[in-house]
Amino acid sequence: MDWSFSRRGLLQGAAAVGGAAAATAGPFGAVRAARHPGWVFGRMTGAEALTEALLAEGTGCVYGIPGAQENELWDAFKERGLPYLLVTHEFSAACMADAYGRSTGRPGVLCVVPGPGVTNSLTGLGEALLDSSPVVAVVGDVGVGEKARPFQVHALNQVELLKPVCKSVYPVRTVDQIPAAVRQAFVTAAAGEPGPVAVVVPYNLFIEAHDYRCPPPAVPAPPFDEAAFRRALPYLADPKSRVGIYAGAGCMAFGAELAAVAELLQAPVATSVSGKGAIPEAHPLAVGWGFGPHASEVAERVFAGDKLHPRKTGVDTLLAVGVKFGEVSTGCDSNPQPKHVVHVDANPDNLGRILRTDVCVHADAGVFLGRLLASGDQVRRPADAALLARIRELKAAAARELCDVPPAKCGVDPLAVVAALRRVLPDDALLFTDVSATEHLAAEHFRVAHPRTYFNPADNQAMGWSIPAAVGAARVHHGRAVATLTGDGCALMTALEMGTAARENLAVTFVVLDDRAYHYMQLLQRPAYLRTTASVLARTDYRALAQALGVGYAEVLSAAELEPKLRGAVGHGGPVLVRVATDYGARKIRWVEAVRDKYAKELTPAQKARFLARIGSRALKPKDSD
Repeated sequence: MDWSFSRRGLLQGAAAVGGAAAATAGPFGAVRAARHPGWVFGRMTGAEALTEALLAEGTGCVYGIPGAQENELWDAFKERGLPYLLVTHEFSAACMADAYGRSTGRPGVLCVVPGPGVTNSLTGLGEALLDSSPVVAVVGDVGVGEKARPFQVHALNQVELLKPVCKSVYPVRTVDQIPAAVRQAFVTAAAGEPGPVAVVVPYNLFIEAHDYRCPPPAVPAPPFDEAAFRRALPYLADPKSRVGIYAGAGCMAFGAELAAVAELLQAPVATSVSGKGAIPEAHPLAVGWGFGPHASEVAERVFAGDKLHPRKTGVDTLLAVGVKFGEVSTGCDSNPQPKHVVHVDANPDNLGRILRTDVCVHADAGVFLGRLLASGDQVRRPADAALLARIRELKAAAARELCDVPPAKCGVDPLAVVAALRRVLPDDALLFTDVSATEHLAAEHFRVAHPRTYFNPADNQAMGWSIPAAVGAARVHHGRAVATLTGDGCALMTALEMGTAARENLAVTFVVLDDRAYHYMQLLQRPAYLRTTASVLARTDYRALAQALGVGYAEVLSAAELEPKLRGAVGHGGPVLVRVATDYGARKIRWVEAVRDKYAKELTPAQKARFLARIGSRALKPKDSD
């Protein structure tokens, strides 16, 4: 790793203070706060300097587990008053830092030891990478220098392990590089398309001392391709072409601008699943997530033009802003191809990758939306009463469906759980979903009123993500209601983290849908193979689990109990595990149906013949499921 950028900044910063600092009497630390705000300045150990760098970046909490290679660092956290949270597993630490990043918009921080600490965290870091979440991982490493010995414990190649799941990895080689590396990591994590960045520090550097003069790093200007912007304007201004907006997580900090652009263009707005909340879903032009058969039915019908306009139907020009066309959010590329596409993203590698695209604009979403508003005279359209009426009609029909969920035979329909959660949670509550069939029901039907309040592990589909993510968010969002919506299979992966919530008295409502199966897999397996395999779970005594972990407990066995018990759990004031006996019954899930249909259409004739022959033979045999 070339450290010239940070060394230049360090030298330039030192030159900026000139002889004044050198002439100041007393230790460097005495002038740090008074004369160099924002700097890491003074004589201190590597651990102290790293801690000062985290404090200078406004770190609200560090998530992780101490270890032999980082005890010096964690002691510095405590000495300098940097908030931290002890977790049960490093995967959880990465999920918590990810949740901090998604819910605040600022990089979340985890701190793990080398070897198993790193490898345990990789899945969570991968989720942050694919879901564009800003995270800084502080990673210890084995000792270096003349006294370092071979065959040290945890002597894996930490840097090479981290590279596939991080935007950048900064290996520190000398003690003087520590604060600059950490502060540059924060800049890189948040710049362009956000993502995780790792700083790897040999443990012996934590106890070395150095005289630091480390200024704040330079922050790059957000990207904006002026020429591409001008090429895009005619597509958005064409009065013969209806524009629809597809907004992603890149728009999350620019909700007001997004809504204003939608009104300017009279454009319906759909979001990716990660973009839910970028525009309030009660907005007259908001139509839900996705715009194909896999996602919101409202969005699909509006974008397709089902009775949309007396003269013209559907969306001709798609304006995709701050979004990549990921497999989950597109239902395995089920979104239809519009006539024209303008794609805007801060990461040029995301542009024009799935749909045929007329104009690719390498630009920060906020800058692009602001420039579009400034060009309002060129693109403004008159109010479209027919469009607004059609959206209102479709939303009303969807709301009636949600209020009239038929009772399940042996428990509760998961759609009823989604509806009840929306009724009992405040508008500003944080809801964390997980990798279950219900994630798609929630994406379509859970109405989001504010940005950064709805969260889903979208593109790495890391099972068990929601429980630690919710705990991590509750640690820093004091006074906000926090809840999870997870299946029993996902819950089993990280359930022990509920004990962390109990220890810290974090008021999280852990809603677990219990049907003793990997129902998601069964939905995919049974039609294709006429049986299921490796999808039935052991029975879990959730009441005993809650008691063992020290959290409250509620059990929902019927729809009549659902809302009262959820309301009681949310208002409990501490962590509560809510087990919901779940019966999916014949509940259809649009995402699953669309993906199945698309997959079947893509099979070759020979592949179809093999499937049909296998299904034909099994149709004559007794049911075989586990």
